[in-house]
Amino acid sequence: MKTLGLGLAATLIAGMVHAQTGAISVELNKFEPTDEGCQAYFLFGNTTGESFEGFEMSLAILDSEGVIDRLLTIDAAPLPAGRTTLKLFGIPGLDCGDVGSVLLHDLPSCRPQNGEETDCFPMLELSSRATAPLVQ
Repeated sequence: MKTLGLGLAATLIAGMVHAQTGAISVELNKFEPTDEGCQAYFLFGNTTGESFEGFEMSLAILDSEGVIDRLLTIDAAPLPAGRTTLKLFGIPGLDCGDVGSVLLHDLPSCRPQNGEETDCFPMLELSSRATAPLVQ
């Protein structure tokens, strides 16, 4: 009976791990100067098989010396399943050349469509093509 229970538990765990395949990729693609400051272009890819109706990122913008310049919360929702989407976010009052790195320090919201808030950090893949890295 114990062996059957352990086998069933292992099968259920394997099924849960399999169900959580795919990723949410977040790419800081580029910065572009504007009259108001700096425009950040992000690409979001969703290969999880689920659409997300909530996806909020809390970012710290660090200067070239690693000092936090400001905190921003950006709402990137919705993130449709199987698609890559482009989102633009302004950083007012900051020259693009002054951005040393962008730190993703929190996800205040990550909610699949018709689902509950979930921890999306294990699904994240971060990258940057911009002059500053996007780090976690």
